[in-house]
Amino acid sequence: MRILIVEDDDRIAQPLAEDLKHEQHHVVDVASDGIEGWEYACSTEYELILLDLMLPKLDGITLCKRLRSAQCSALILMLSALDSTSDKVVGLDAGADDYLVKPCELEELAARIRALSRRSSEIKQVILSNGDLQINPSNCTVTYADREISLTPKEYMILECFLKHKNHVLNRSKILEKLWTSDNFSGEETIKTHITNIRRKLKSVGASEDIITTVYGVGYRLNTK
Repeated sequence: MRILIVEDDDRIAQPLAEDLKHEQHHVVDVASDGIEGWEYACSTEYELILLDLMLPKLDGITLCKRLRSAQCSALILMLSALDSTSDKVVGLDAGADDYLVKPCELEELAARIRALSRRSSEIKQVILSNGDLQINPSNCTVTYADREISLTPKEYMILECFLKHKNHVLNRSKILEKLWTSDNFSGEETIKTHITNIRRKLKSVGASEDIITTVYGVGYRLNTK
């Protein structure tokens, strides 16, 4: 999942971003004020936005309303130290999908994110498959002909992207945009390396060598079965 954190307090934003990246295997960007958050949301498609209520330049309520007015479909989880019922109502009425009071435990936040994902009609925890190849997003397992394959987080996300866009050629730059953060952007050679590793691991469990085809000058396509 690609997540945007809009939080001006580094003591909260950085540990949260590190946990979401390294423990939960999400792709995370961080904005430190409301205007920067708006710019990030306009330039990149996010599945979830963690939005602080009290932000410099543009407050969280105004930003939330602006995002919804712009037809932003991302899940929005509002984070705030304000814990009164009226504060929660204002946040939810502005378009937030959930409201969590700070400080919060990382375990609770992760559980809230999972709950939002389950409820969302846009993010369904269904088995993704292509012939003998299957991905179970609920536990991040990958199998081919019932044999489990061990992938790195990036390899998993690339393969999941292929299964979500079967019959489509995935442009290298689009893969980079979806799976790498703006502050850790990699070159197209990185994609080539990951694809090579995925092919090798799939071949080791019996998949054909051309399961992922290179479309020269464009990108890659998953061959459907």
